[in-house]
Amino acid sequence: MLNPNVVVKNIVNSTNTDATLALIARAFMAYIFIVAGWGKLTAYSATVGYMESMGVPGAMLPLTILVELDGGLALLLGFQARFAALGLGVFSLITAFLFHSGTEDAINFMKNFAMAGGLFFLMLHGAGKFSLDHIIEK
Repeated sequence: MLNPNVVVKNIVNSTNTDATLALIARAFMAYIFIVAGWGKLTAYSATVGYMESMGVPGAMLPLTILVELDGGLALLLGFQARFAALGLGVFSLITAFLFHSGTEDAINFMKNFAMAGGLFFLMLHGAGKFSLDHIIEK
C-alpha cells in the first residue's frame, strides 16, 4: 500500500535536500521579522503612536526593532538559531495577545500562533547543515 508519508520522507531524507529545505524554511520564517523590524525603524514615530494606542509604551520600540531585526537575521543566517527561535516564538505569542486579540483580528492572532509553533519546532531541531551554527558546532 502506498504511504504518502514514506514517499515524502524518502524524497527529503537526503542530507542536502534536508539542509536546503531547512535553509528555505528559515528564510521564510525570518522574512516577516526582518521586514517588520525594518518597517518599524523607517516609520518610527507612527509605530510609537500605534503601540501607545494599544497600551504598550512607545519606549519599548527600540527593543522590538532589535528583537525583530536581529532575531530575523539570526534565523536567516542560522546563527544561534535555537535561541533566536525561542525568543521570536515567545515574542510572537506576546504580540498576538497585545496587538491581535480582538475578534476582528483573529487571522493575525492565529498567524502569530502558527509562527510560534514553527519557531518552537526550529528551536527543537536546530538550523540544519547550511547554517553558521553548523559551522561553529563542528
